[in-house]
Amino acid sequence: MNVATPVPDNAVKRAPFGPKLLLSEDHPLCPGCGHPVALRVILETLQALGLEGRSIGIFGHGCSALMIGTMDVDMNLALHGRAPATATGVKRMLPDRVVFTMQGDGDMVSEGLAEVLHTAARGEKICCFLLNNGVFGDTGGQMTAASVLGQRTKTDMGGRKAEEHGYPIAITKLLASLDGVSYVARASVHNAAGVTLAKRFVRQAFEHQLQRTGFSLVEILTMCPTGWAAKTSDGPGYMMDTLGRQLELGELKDVLATQ
Repeated sequence: MNVATPVPDNAVKRAPFGPKLLLSEDHPLCPGCGHPVALRVILETLQALGLEGRSIGIFGHGCSALMIGTMDVDMNLALHGRAPATATGVKRMLPDRVVFTMQGDGDMVSEGLAEVLHTAARGEKICCFLLNNGVFGDTGGQMTAASVLGQRTKTDMGGRKAEEHGYPIAITKLLASLDGVSYVARASVHNAAGVTLAKRFVRQAFEHQLQRTGFSLVEILTMCPTGWAAKTSDGPGYMMDTLGRQLELGELKDVLATQ
């Protein structure tokens, strides 16, 4: 059929396109935001592993929390930065559940650094997913502790400078050094290959929790054209020229691979 030909009124969709845990593809986030893609990856993985009905998500404050109403998963909204602590309590009370957090870099690395560090050091059997765009997206695009050098933010349009703002905290590298951590990886959602890699890493993180090997973290680089003062179409390219250039994609730690 010619792509310019209108779709017939009697056309039917032969198979569901989205994961059944995704209640709606409509979301309140900005055009070009990468967070909904990361969420879809997580939900597809939960479904693929047959974890519907036994998974619990803990969201931190920020843009990611706006997506809570779009998924059919038991959810809890924690205080700013405190999602790992809340997830610890949930997992200890309900050890048979699969517990995960979803946080932005402002929530995890700026507001909640102590929480995720201590949770990881204790080896809590949870998965933390960091959606990293390098800005406080929900409050306008201010710099976070994870903003990379040279990255444009609303608090410094000239880009982060080490001599003025200090160096960014490389949270994945930091957590990978802790003994209680069993799996750490970094992916992105800037293109189809990145999404495929992200799905593989997310699945590995859940597998570690199911085998109770320790704490796991997957950092997913996501686009935020609004916070970067960039065109929507320029989001993926700008992300890989800044965050992607300094934060290498791949697995940083996998204790199962060494056993």
